[in-house]
Amino acid sequence: MGSAKTSMGRRSFLKTMALGGGGLMIGFSWMSSVAEGADVDNLPDDLFDINAYIKIAPDGKVTILSPNPEIGQNVKTSMPLIVAEEMDVDWEQVTVEQAPLDTNKYTRQLAGGSQSIRQGWDSLRMAGATARYLLVAAAAKQWGANVRDLITENGIITNPNTGDRLNYGAVASAAVDIPIPDEVPLKDTKDFKLIGKYIKNVDGKKIVTGKPLFGIDFSREGTAIAMIKHPPAFGMKLKSFDATEVKSMPGIHDVFTIDTSLNDPQWSDVNAFNELVVITGETTWQVMKAKRALNEEWEATGELESSQDHSRRLAEAISDDPGEVVRQDGNPDQAIETAETVVESTYTAPFLAHNTLEPMNFWANVSDDHAELIGPIQTPEPLRASAAQLLDIPESNIKVDMTRMGGGFGRRLYGNFGLEAAAISQKIGGPVKLIYTREDDMTQGTYRPAYAINYKASLDGNGNLLTFQAKGAGIPSSPLFANRYPAGTVDHYSSVNVGVETNITTGAWRAPRSNFTAGAEQSFIDELAEAAGKDPIEFRLELFDRAINDPVGENNDYDPERYAGVLKLVRDKSNWGQSMPGVYRGVAAYYCHNSYVAEVVDLVKEGDSIDIQKVWCAVDCGIVVNREGAINQVEGGIIDGLGHALYSQLTFENGAPDQDNFNDYSLIRNAQAPAEIEVFFVESDIHPTGLGEPPLPPVIGAFANALYQATGTRYYNQPFMVADQDMAGRES
Repeated sequence: MGSAKTSMGRRSFLKTMALGGGGLMIGFSWMSSVAEGADVDNLPDDLFDINAYIKIAPDGKVTILSPNPEIGQNVKTSMPLIVAEEMDVDWEQVTVEQAPLDTNKYTRQLAGGSQSIRQGWDSLRMAGATARYLLVAAAAKQWGANVRDLITENGIITNPNTGDRLNYGAVASAAVDIPIPDEVPLKDTKDFKLIGKYIKNVDGKKIVTGKPLFGIDFSREGTAIAMIKHPPAFGMKLKSFDATEVKSMPGIHDVFTIDTSLNDPQWSDVNAFNELVVITGETTWQVMKAKRALNEEWEATGELESSQDHSRRLAEAISDDPGEVVRQDGNPDQAIETAETVVESTYTAPFLAHNTLEPMNFWANVSDDHAELIGPIQTPEPLRASAAQLLDIPESNIKVDMTRMGGGFGRRLYGNFGLEAAAISQKIGGPVKLIYTREDDMTQGTYRPAYAINYKASLDGNGNLLTFQAKGAGIPSSPLFANRYPAGTVDHYSSVNVGVETNITTGAWRAPRSNFTAGAEQSFIDELAEAAGKDPIEFRLELFDRAINDPVGENNDYDPERYAGVLKLVRDKSNWGQSMPGVYRGVAAYYCHNSYVAEVVDLVKEGDSIDIQKVWCAVDCGIVVNREGAINQVEGGIIDGLGHALYSQLTFENGAPDQDNFNDYSLIRNAQAPAEIEVFFVESDIHPTGLGEPPLPPVIGAFANALYQATGTRYYNQPFMVADQDMAGRES
């Protein structure tokens, strides 16, 4: 990257003001909130209103207001870390505060898509570097020195020529009067002192000591507790209920219905059950007992779907529905007729619940013309807009505050639980805390869709890939990415999408679509490598060579050199190809969320028992901001992916989920997790890219390929096994 003089584009990018009692406040445009691909030099002036702040107190402490929700992806640590790096401030002197929803100051206040650091990188660095410049310039003015002669370290400004020293707080108030320059130098990446190091989560101690950070912890004096009952099956609605007995139970306030239907719903308003029965009362336990005692009648309004029907529909979609041809290179149907070898396989995966550790909850206090909503939400701005519509209150009179979230994985993109809390508060005329049980959460919907992909490919007599065809079907939509690998590596290629209708609500689930497609694709690539008589890694690298040197098509959305780079790195680090008696290995590589990940899974087998010995993981996500947080993200994604591929499924009978809690919905346990995970990052000067989601998808394929080596059986249908059984192949 080199030392850089980076133009600010507009003088209004940063503004300064004095703090009461001394100190400096710097407002800057928080560009993590600007849409990806935006032309920063031609944005309208109103986007450059002050929309985030660095506050420097007289004692030298620095506070940064963070607008994006913290969902466990560690942005509350990494974002201020970037600012602190360019400021040359002591990290121990930095704190961060969660900002409320404020669309006058911020845009894109959401957690999703692994994009927060990627989109915030330039502006956060510039804000920190400018703060440093203003402080140094103030010191230079006070000393009568040249700015270029002064140096900074750990929040201390030093004049090497005289030995004079000042901390940032001592000149913070004077820095207000320093003109903001049109250009500011940024550090060379080789001079980073914080970025790339191991930094502890700023909330870590509070989390492990049980401080009230999460939505489930929040309440205020006079708050009622509420729980809901929704229909027991998709395709049903409430017919009637009798609350006479329940209302007489200790601590119960009332039982009533609400309807959260909207005339103009947003994408975030996914909800199968808008009409709900609500129980309010004094305590969680009292309300829960009343909920269990309440008797209701439900009636069918549509089809009551079952998993057997889902499997049949997906199979018919793959075999009979011509679907939509999204991309075609060459003529794969014609070319396959002359092929020496044809390989065809179909892969499937079930619906999955999100199962965040913290079930859905929200606090609300609605009056005649104002509302305050507080809770764990990935999309506070859409929630406010929908609440305004539901409550008939102007958005300007609705305040939304974000708590830390006990997991999200996409579930908290959809804010029906926040709307429900608002509707309940409006009904009772006071503050309320809505709490879902685990059963409420698992049976409400917004699941990962069920999927199937059929792959058909052919090889010539030398084991070279001749054709590649993918047809993806999903309930409700296909999981395929038409322009991703192996698009661009083969002359004859096609990608076809088929959708299957359903009344079961679905939504984003960690690494949407990729969470299935990667495992299926990479398992099939291994099948092709075996048919070609080639090493799995070498077979993949040959395809990348084609994409590098002679790519097919112009819309390939990946960088084949970076893709091949992580594959080579994991090959070298894992000593791929070295004889390891008793160890069975599988490999996979995948690109999503602008990052590249390759993984090798090592299994050991004793009799019929198979254990995951180790996962080797190579990641190219550009510059790694916080190495400790990054490793944690990778390890968590790997374990999450393995657990869901092995054990998790949500099945249906007559519209009702068969699983509603962890006694019948299996998640991976400590004893089933890999004994070791080793993570390697590509050293890079490329701006940071996504990390919260990319490590999950490829581990499913690597594991399935290792299972094949250990058992001789291909695994086509997830889950590969259930928690209490040995691994058994499920050939299609």
